[in-house]
Amino acid sequence: MTTQRPPTMDPQAAARWQRLAPQPSAWLHEEVGRRMEDRLQWIVAQPRRWANWHPLRGGTQAHGLVSGRYPSAACFVIEDALHVPLAKQRLQPAWWRVARWMGPKLHFGSDAPSVDLLWANMALHMDPDPQALLARWHRLVEVDGFLMFSCLGPDTLRQLRAVYAAQGWPAPSHAFTDMHDWGDMLVRAGFAEPVMDMERITLSFSSGLNLLAELRGLGRNLHLERFPALRGRAWRERLCATLEEGLAAPTESGRLALTFEVIYGHAFKPKPKNVLKIGPQTAFSLEEMRETLALGRK
Repeated sequence: MTTQRPPTMDPQAAARWQRLAPQPSAWLHEEVGRRMEDRLQWIVAQPRRWANWHPLRGGTQAHGLVSGRYPSAACFVIEDALHVPLAKQRLQPAWWRVARWMGPKLHFGSDAPSVDLLWANMALHMDPDPQALLARWHRLVEVDGFLMFSCLGPDTLRQLRAVYAAQGWPAPSHAFTDMHDWGDMLVRAGFAEPVMDMERITLSFSSGLNLLAELRGLGRNLHLERFPALRGRAWRERLCATLEEGLAAPTESGRLALTFEVIYGHAFKPKPKNVLKIGPQTAFSLEEMRETLALGRK
């Protein structure tokens, strides 16, 4: 059963992470965004307005792919207010480019009007209150519009978790949610017809330092029981040596291998059900009666 909040995530650490200025989007996020954008070819609906949720971390290149697929659709870039200037710097075409003045305008802000498509790449697993976030996404999506999202699943970093457990260290990250639980939460948030699928992507690294640098670009360890103090250079050297010993994979020619479980999901926002409140005396219009009878036949 899914709890209201991820049970192993520190909400204060998550809030600090979200306030940090986003670095250039990680390779994995861009690749997942590319694969998710390819799935849009199977969706017939053509949005008139779409919004990109936190694209600075979700993928600026992926943002360009979605914009290219829907060139005549108005786009709303949603970032925390602190990061809106950086979003304009990285995503808005330079003033001398034709794209800046031709076609639909690019809007920036911490919110947006209702849209036909809400795109959210690799954000959900880092939020301390995902059910509240899904409810907000539901409010942003128009009736008959759809949500398209991706996030990390529970098999992510399984090799790294095993190394940490063997050393008796705290977990290297908070626990990630299963795709079936995400499907249930989508329905509770008011979405309909959720479609979920999953794939595993294995990345290999030449050294422990390179692996740590990549992980730092993907996020932070938000586990409640993570080591609370700062670590020194000797600890980093020990950590790298332990990773190079424990993660060397024969199938990767001795390189360090890490698995990432990537969950993809999309769901539509249905028309609200017409529920009649019956009292001692109830009056309703002929149109309401017709809609109620039609729902009964369905």
